Amino acid sequence: MDAVVVSGLEKTYGKDVRALDGMTFSIPEGQVFGLLGPNGAGKSTTVRILVTLTRPDGGTATVAGHDLAREPDAVRRAIGYVPQASGVDREATGRENLVLQGRLQGMRNADTDRRAGELLELFSLDEKANALVRTYSGGQKRRLDVAMGLMHRPQVLFLDEPTTGLDPEARAAMWDELARLAAAEQLTILLTTHYLEEADRLAERVAIVSRGKVVVEGAPDALKRDLRGELVTVDLGSSASDGAAKVVEALPGIDDVLAEGQRLFARVDQGAQAVPAILGALDGAGFPVAAVTVSRPSLDDVYLHYTGREFRSDDEAGK
Repeated sequence: MDAVVVSGLEKTYGKDVRALDGMTFSIPEGQVFGLLGPNGAGKSTTVRILVTLTRPDGGTATVAGHDLAREPDAVRRAIGYVPQASGVDREATGRENLVLQGRLQGMRNADTDRRAGELLELFSLDEKANALVRTYSGGQKRRLDVAMGLMHRPQVLFLDEPTTGLDPEARAAMWDELARLAAAEQLTILLTTHYLEEADRLAERVAIVSRGKVVVEGAPDALKRDLRGELVTVDLGSSASDGAAKVVEALPGIDDVLAEGQRLFARVDQGAQAVPAILGALDGAGFPVAAVTVSRPSLDDVYLHYTGREFRSDDEAGK
């Protein structure tokens, strides 16, 4: 059974800001699923619709078997939600935050106290349980946010960019906590992220999102395997032109040639053999090369392949 089913969601802000353009995907029960895409791709809008904080302009969705439009109260009872902005009370202790969350969810006092203790231990916060949250580190506050979303034992947990704003060490620690959480709680998790490594590490399946729609979906390893060979990235001394792309396209054994800004991308069977030919052809045609790299397929390459744009560029542009 699918825990989340999304079909053709649409959302427009104002007259011409189309945040969602037919968003469609499904998540089986018990799976960690990643919505992966650059900033502004529509990930957070999708989550806000699924947790009943905003309404779509079109399309349908069910969460934990409940229709989003007809049964919003049932959806709210079945989910946990951890938004990008922290919802903890900085002037209360970690334990007090969790107990309050449990009572708001209608839990009995004994169950609330027991569950709070379980989560403080699960997220390695037991030593800080009675300290004010304003004394917590950024990583500790974020772990408390996730714990609050789990207090009432939801069927589906929504994590919207859970590691945004954390330093690399705290982000890696959070990844470890989320991996343990997925194994310990046995619930369905929808994770939105613009960190490629985060999706690769945590999600069993990902839907890569661009400009309000899913462009490809599958297990991260399977998506990377589908891109055979290696990716050659050429940094040019000036903006990549159609002429440079045509020079490389004419070489034997070259596939998927794309030019973006000052970079040229080409997929080849053997990078070590293809690079000398690419450099020679570009030099002979008068295109200076500043640097060249060869890499095995990554989720960044998957995004490039299916959208024709570089993930980093879209992320910086907020697309």
